Amino acid sequence: MDEPISISERYPARYWHKLDDGRIQCDLCPRDCKLREGQRGACFVRGRIDDAMVLTTYGRSSGFCVDPIEKKPLNHFYPGSSILSFGTAGCNLACKFCQNWDISKSRSFDKLADQATPEAIARSAAELKCKSVAFTYNDPVIFAEYAMDVADACHELGVKAVAVTAGYMHDQPRREFYAKMDAANVDLKAFTDEFYLKQTGAHLQPVLDTLKYLRQETEVWVELTTLLIPGYNDSAHEIGRMSEWIAKELGTEVPLHFTAFHPDYKMTDIAPTPAGKLTQARAIAHAAGLQHVYTGNVHDLSGGTTLCANCQQPLIVRDWHLIRDYTVTDNGTCPHCGTTLAGHFGKFDGQFGRQRIPLVIRGN
Repeated sequence: MDEPISISERYPARYWHKLDDGRIQCDLCPRDCKLREGQRGACFVRGRIDDAMVLTTYGRSSGFCVDPIEKKPLNHFYPGSSILSFGTAGCNLACKFCQNWDISKSRSFDKLADQATPEAIARSAAELKCKSVAFTYNDPVIFAEYAMDVADACHELGVKAVAVTAGYMHDQPRREFYAKMDAANVDLKAFTDEFYLKQTGAHLQPVLDTLKYLRQETEVWVELTTLLIPGYNDSAHEIGRMSEWIAKELGTEVPLHFTAFHPDYKMTDIAPTPAGKLTQARAIAHAAGLQHVYTGNVHDLSGGTTLCANCQQPLIVRDWHLIRDYTVTDNGTCPHCGTTLAGHFGKFDGQFGRQRIPLVIRGN
């Protein structure tokens, strides 16, 4: 039985239409949830009240935190800068390996203790000198109206907007959503539809469509992340096919992050990803032509270092989220050969570092 939708949760939602049988259909993502009065979609946060769709988490967060941009992970979007991160509750995927399952799989709003308007979030980011705001922890697709309003408020104050997402979204809302975003890290969970269907309850093709749209039709800066799960999506063949597709369809300069799995949620019986598997995946992706391939969730200086695509000199040396050395020029070029480094860069005034600072934002 769905949890009743209270009066305070009834923010008018977009992206739906009425069906001939009396139900309404959500048009936000490929799940196409069809709802009768009082029902919620698979994401749990979009529901039907009085013949209309509502978003139940507008203005409500599971918590705010200031993080290093490298934690998103984004290695080519103002490295060293701080980013104000927040999420809500629920998710439109059902990943058995979810690393934030207590938030994304929540079927209760008890965790949504922080309430803040888009303007309050943007103002806090600016006051804290955060370069950007990230919609993360759970997928911002399901709270698109809130995320887009926050992005607009951020842009008014010169703050960037970043989506950390699985990219599972229909075309029209995708166009409107990403028109508000400056950067995105898209989670390409695997490269087979079988994996997506069995392990996430979704499909691969809509994610590939999102990636091609972002790279071919927008100015959004894009990086990809693949969590390597031993025995599920880490074969050399699959990694090779995925890397070749990225190189062909998205371009060789798109950064790809291979991150280590740790047992969680419904996959507690799977062993953590060996560091050697990440190194092997990185070598396969490089062999396919990708210029910037990283390892994550491990200490790996080589796997965290950004090299010049032309002369192969190290430009940014990282140890996990900590920058050990930074030599990119202020205009984003290699000081050794003058080649422009793909991404967004500016004057490097030091780094935020590994720290994580929880904070409370409330009000208008």
